[in-house]
Amino acid sequence: MINTGLADTLESKVYEYQSWRGNLKRVISDYRDWLASSPQSDAVQELRLYDVLEMLKRDQLVMAFLGEFSRGKTETINALLFADFNQRLLPSEPGRTTMCPTEIFWDAREEPCIKLLPIGTRLSDDTLTYLKTTPNAWTKFRLNIEDPQQMQQTLRKLIDQKEVTQAEAEKLGLFNPSDVSMMNELKTQGLLNIPAWRHAIINYPHPLLKSGLVVLDTPGLNTLGAEPELTLNIIPNAHAILFLTAVDTGITQSDMQIWNDYIKGRAKYKLALLNKVDMLWDDLKPKQDVQNEINKQVNMTAHQLGIAPESVFAISAQKALVAKIKKNHTLLQQSGMLALEATLGNQIVQAKHEILGRTVASECSVMIKNSRKLVQQRLLNLREQVLELRNLRGQKSDATKLCLAKVVADRKRYEASVPTFNHANDKISHIGKRLLRHLSVGYLDSALMSSRKEMGDSWTTVGLNKGMRNLMKQANDLASNITKESRDINKLADNIYHVFQNKHGFDVFEPPPLDISNFLHNMRAIEKITNDFCTDPVNLLTEKHFLIRKFFLGLGTQTQKIFEQAEKDCERWIEDVLGMLKTQMAQHKNSLDERTKNLTEAKASAEALDTQLAIVERKYTLLSKESQALDVMLLQLIKAVKPAIKAKASEQAVTALDKSIQLPEMPFLNVA
Repeated sequence: MINTGLADTLESKVYEYQSWRGNLKRVISDYRDWLASSPQSDAVQELRLYDVLEMLKRDQLVMAFLGEFSRGKTETINALLFADFNQRLLPSEPGRTTMCPTEIFWDAREEPCIKLLPIGTRLSDDTLTYLKTTPNAWTKFRLNIEDPQQMQQTLRKLIDQKEVTQAEAEKLGLFNPSDVSMMNELKTQGLLNIPAWRHAIINYPHPLLKSGLVVLDTPGLNTLGAEPELTLNIIPNAHAILFLTAVDTGITQSDMQIWNDYIKGRAKYKLALLNKVDMLWDDLKPKQDVQNEINKQVNMTAHQLGIAPESVFAISAQKALVAKIKKNHTLLQQSGMLALEATLGNQIVQAKHEILGRTVASECSVMIKNSRKLVQQRLLNLREQVLELRNLRGQKSDATKLCLAKVVADRKRYEASVPTFNHANDKISHIGKRLLRHLSVGYLDSALMSSRKEMGDSWTTVGLNKGMRNLMKQANDLASNITKESRDINKLADNIYHVFQNKHGFDVFEPPPLDISNFLHNMRAIEKITNDFCTDPVNLLTEKHFLIRKFFLGLGTQTQKIFEQAEKDCERWIEDVLGMLKTQMAQHKNSLDERTKNLTEAKASAEALDTQLAIVERKYTLLSKESQALDVMLLQLIKAVKPAIKAKASEQAVTALDKSIQLPEMPFLNVA
């Protein structure tokens, strides 16, 4: 690959992101280790930090290529990732080549290979998400990365086809009477050629893929429409979508359908690639005239898609691949690939910064801030103990007895408040269990069953829409009940916090309200996708019952993920709502125990008092160092999340203009 400042921008951005993510992981690991060894040790928090670190370890940057067949999606992937093989690695030739959706990534637990899911699995109700966890369902071929020709030959299995009758194609949900070429094929041959595979996974140790990049190559409109899980789960979770069109075809009706149905209102980060721009190159014309024609095509494409011209890139994927193989820097620049890589690198990294800014950054910084607050309180307690013991120097034992009596009184007052806390804690636990039942598997199964009944047995778009409206109504009712119960919990928590604040001088802490908006937002996104599917003229006219059943099953899988995430969020909130108070109570009790021990020892003699004073002063010094370590961690975290905060600010600035659907991030389930 050519090493220039721009040529490896995508690569450098991904590596830069990997380094940034590594720094974030180190800070969180340091904090988790600190928490494990401190008196504030909290099993729930430690488990959450473990989950966060695992999430960062599995973190992926997903880049999806969408477009009608023969637009050059696969060739663009060859140019971006596989030019170092000095040949075209993925099959890419005129006509329809990519026959099934293909995920390309690297999983170190698996050898380099290609896994293919037989098309016959469409006859079952098993979702892709489930099948990805079932290794026996896939046909696996090893890839010898030392032998490019063997790899090329093996990867040609991606374009395998099989002949079937019309009845067989209908059973598989792959017969489309409005497809002219399909009908001609049936008329002339009496059989239909369909893809041999439903889905493909390529596990390949490319440096970018090792850094967490995942590439999704999709076939044309027919296959996108035939696999609802792509549109419900995989595509909406991509961090960047590249939509390919071509100079030789212009924006066709099917191009517009892909753009409108799968990208325009669903993807926040999207780029349009006007491929095969080399068809406009003409050595007999002045360079400026050629550039003017390219600019005209770019502006026309932007106008048709309703996006800014800056989001349209005129490229020649084929010339970019040739340029990288032949080390021709001039041709590579002319191909437009360098400008695309630069923007693409910035875009996918910004998308990830936004996600981590909303999740890891905010959550972990709150944890560290709370720990700092508790350490500061503990330092204050130790400082008071130091002053108390210093003041007793040279005084009679009566003074020590007086201090001890005060501590005993404080303890009795604290112990009298503990039953009040236990009562509130039990009530919160009881309401919390009731709240979580709304998000249980049983409730979801019941809701889906109710929606299925609303649909009836006809499997029509009308029935699907009716079922989705029923599911949405139940989700709204559920959110309303959860919000009401969470307010009851909040009120109880707030009251008990005030009891300990007034009676024992605890710090003021307002438990945060439960935010159920993500759950509702995600359910509305699903509702929008369903409505778009049901109002699509193609689906309305043909009423593809097989496809509608598949869509409903995919809908159930996605809804289950949304419920599971909401349940986790609610569980965490219920655990956290009294978390700070529990820690403060443990710290207060520990402080009373220490003061009692100090004063009891000090009462014995002046020498014993000095010994206890030295012990407390040493504890104060050590804790001061811990406090400084936390300050450093917080500073490092703030520094690490600056890009995320910047990205979030950018996101908020765009929100008013961009009405795209944002589903929760659901990483791919790699086949292990």
